[in-house]
Amino acid sequence: MALIALLGFGAVVLLAMLLLHGYVWWRLVRGTTRPGPLRRRLTLLTVVLALLPTLAVALRGRLPLSAGTPLAWVGYSWVGLVFYLFLATLLTEPIRLVLRLVTPSGPRRGTAPDRGAIRQDRDVPDRDAIDLSRRLLLARTLAVGAGAVALGTAGTGAVVANSAPVVRRIPIHLPNLPAELAGLRIVTFSDGHLSATYGGRRFERVVETVNAQRPDVVAIVGDLVDGEVDELREDVAPLADLVSEQGVFFVTGNHEYFVDTRAWLRHLPTLGVDVLRNERVPIRRGGASFDLAGIDDRTAARSGVPGHGADLDAALDGRDDTVPVVLLAHQPVQVEQARAAGVDLQLSGHTHGGQLWPFDYAVRLDQPAVEGWSQQGPTQLYVTAGAGYWGPPMRVGARPEVTVIELQPGRPTAPR
Repeated sequence: MALIALLGFGAVVLLAMLLLHGYVWWRLVRGTTRPGPLRRRLTLLTVVLALLPTLAVALRGRLPLSAGTPLAWVGYSWVGLVFYLFLATLLTEPIRLVLRLVTPSGPRRGTAPDRGAIRQDRDVPDRDAIDLSRRLLLARTLAVGAGAVALGTAGTGAVVANSAPVVRRIPIHLPNLPAELAGLRIVTFSDGHLSATYGGRRFERVVETVNAQRPDVVAIVGDLVDGEVDELREDVAPLADLVSEQGVFFVTGNHEYFVDTRAWLRHLPTLGVDVLRNERVPIRRGGASFDLAGIDDRTAARSGVPGHGADLDAALDGRDDTVPVVLLAHQPVQVEQARAAGVDLQLSGHTHGGQLWPFDYAVRLDQPAVEGWSQQGPTQLYVTAGAGYWGPPMRVGARPEVTVIELQPGRPTAPR
């Protein structure tokens, strides 16, 4: 099932790349060059670049790391750059239209010129040639401008994505929270997406940032890995350094089902990470407690992994309704079930905060929230923007994040 899903996703990537590169070629290659060797070479380069991201997806795990890692870096970096090249070029269309409307053009060949415009000088340049030169100059000027904007945006996004995560401190008030639990800190992050292009020192820095918050509970809400255990054993090892009073907990995301899920769920406990699969554990301080529940990702049921699938009823079965419950669920949309079950607080990830603006607008079509706090009926929802990235190694408009949820008793209010 994972292989079929990967091949299907590769086909979607290929189609998207062809459409994206088709427009870029039309404006930045065909529109800025004359027919000839240069155009042919640039066309070939465009085709090769369009294929690289698809190859990076389709061949992941099937190439040795010495070949797969450079392919992933180049292919995914190009995806981010060409996306902003597409947007920047698209924004030049109104400029192109206005300039063409206000720029006069001479009579075309085969039309009868005005008698007063007839000149005896046979060396006057052909008007068609003049118009072509003007169009090429305009197209090249706009192409250079679009290229500069795209390169600047993608470059800034690459720096942000590989920088230290910001720490967001969010006070959350729960009506039934005992006073003994006031100030309890749940430090949460998601979407590490450990892979050929993310890990090593950058993930160590995430773990150090979590530990610096002196967590009572650490909650990892899915999409931790994008590779197999044997590939990422060293990259994921810093999880063993997490220090928490009450434990480190993990729930699966959709990307855990693109790899050998069961191998990862066996490996994580060896690093001190407890996997919550449709179950709950009590978090205690003194004589007071609240329930910490965790459910599988919403894609788990169709992943083909036996026994997997989100089951909130199983996680909450037999619990005391007077005790607050905090739910870990990878996708924000799973709050629909949490709201119906009367869950007090859901912590999610998945969205990356949009990762590459303006994708956050597309995320809203599938999820009830992109990042931050919101009230969903009786349930409070916090969506963390994620620590890593998927695909293009860049973040535009969405910084990597580690979130400190500080629980307080009282009526729910929007955090300041």
